[in-house]
Amino acid sequence: MLTKNPQLTRRLFLGGALALSASSSAWAQANGLPAIDPPTAYKLAQSGQITLLDIRRPDEWRKTGSGQGAHRLDLRRKDFVAVLDQMLGGDRSKPVALICAHGMRSNRTSQRLIKAGFTNIIDVPEGMLGSRVGPGWIKRKLPLNKS
Repeated sequence: MLTKNPQLTRRLFLGGALALSASSSAWAQANGLPAIDPPTAYKLAQSGQITLLDIRRPDEWRKTGSGQGAHRLDLRRKDFVAVLDQMLGGDRSKPVALICAHGMRSNRTSQRLIKAGFTNIIDVPEGMLGSRVGPGWIKRKLPLNKS
């Protein structure tokens, strides 16, 4: 089990493919959330093992692009939870990884989704631009979707 958060009612396994970096693991313990680094998020999104969600604003997507394989869903939308629910076919146990610019919004939104009944929320705390946890998606030179 990746976290001691009692709100996460199901273990997150993903066929053994989920590898936490040391810094992401420390972040997860400190924040009560499973966390992965951008290379792992990319790999799992490409293989269809997670839904990767870029929750930043449209102006941020235009400026930097989104990680390849990420779905764009502005967290400010009033129907954010309903749209995510629809994306997942109503299955709130499917693994969803959230990425933002620096990991702050993804952490807060993760907590919000857990309270809404989603049980496999994963944080990408490095974000697109990096944070104290690591360099981020862009500096790691992971593929981007600029459109």
